[in-house]
Amino acid sequence: MNPERQPTTVTDELLNKWSTDSTGPVGLHLKQKLLPVEAVGGKNNEDGQVRPVIFPPTYADIGYNIDTLMDGTRVATIDSVGSQANRLEPMFKSDSSDRNDWLVPQIKIKLNEGKTVSLLELAHRSADSVVRSSPGLLKLAQDAFDSLRKGNAGPLCELAPTSLVFGVWDSRGESGEKRPRLVRSIIRAWNVESLHAAAQFNSVWKALDEDQQNELKKDAKAKKIELSEKGFADAPGVFRKSDKVPQFREGAPNPEARVLGGVIVHGQIERQVTVNLVALRALRGKDETETNAIRKYLLGLSLMAATADIELFLREGCLLRYADGKDSWWQVPRRGEPTEVTLEKSVIEQYVKASATHFRPRWPERLEFKFDLKEAKNLLAKTTKEEASTKGS
Repeated sequence: MNPERQPTTVTDELLNKWSTDSTGPVGLHLKQKLLPVEAVGGKNNEDGQVRPVIFPPTYADIGYNIDTLMDGTRVATIDSVGSQANRLEPMFKSDSSDRNDWLVPQIKIKLNEGKTVSLLELAHRSADSVVRSSPGLLKLAQDAFDSLRKGNAGPLCELAPTSLVFGVWDSRGESGEKRPRLVRSIIRAWNVESLHAAAQFNSVWKALDEDQQNELKKDAKAKKIELSEKGFADAPGVFRKSDKVPQFREGAPNPEARVLGGVIVHGQIERQVTVNLVALRALRGKDETETNAIRKYLLGLSLMAATADIELFLREGCLLRYADGKDSWWQVPRRGEPTEVTLEKSVIEQYVKASATHFRPRWPERLEFKFDLKEAKNLLAKTTKEEASTKGS
């Protein structure tokens, strides 16, 4: 990379080339430096480095997802690829009743009298179990996946374009079709050190008289419950609940079983975003005109998602911010040095709006569907493509 070379300003012409020219770059890449909001006010230790404590996501049985590299560096996942996709996709929701204001179809599913969800909020997008349990929408999704399996991405692009932007796998459907993400984003923290937490819950027990205590003990024993479950006993918060990890080893507390208390970040917190242009140009329509329209539309949506300043309140104890005022995007060729490009959000937005006009007339007339509990029960009885592949391995 040559930092002295002036960045190339992205135009509609260049965007068209990226989406349709098979000799074009293989991808676009961004690396963002993030900081916790607590990392303000400058230095907080002798060597002048800010070492904030943040809370990564916790996973069943393993706690934090931390890997140790060959050189001893410990790297923590702060937000996974799937989680980032689920944070980005809802940005395409619109409150407007005018279809001309939409960038994608605004499909909704009524779960019950009190709850309606957007297709853009579903973790598995158009392949989600909720879609497969909504008869009218299921038919549209099945037809779209069947066309995709035969090489035509047009129907799915008309129904649920973000399924192609953020990746989709019809593992519960007949097609079994699987498409990679066009936008991949992940947040990692480098050179981390795990901390533990401890707490002590003090109940009202000591304030009760002996008769009250005896009555409660008697009743708890008869009902085979612990007093601590109902808040009538002091309880320490030192160990995580797990049947697989012992709380003590050789008479000492097992660190792997302790309540997690976040991580100290000695290195950088980085968000990396990649737009996969090879995967984009692998998508096709029923003819050349349709193919070009699909690629331009999906590129625009992908870049809009990739350049969005998403909220970085990831979870309790992990509120981040962008460290730099300017993002440096790089177009990566098959060979040779990557070159820096300037992605103007206004240019991308206009590009998306223009490319969406090709598909807007084909968006479904019906936009609200109803979840059917009977269909959901039928789905439970079926063997999915994922289950079948697992059994056969």
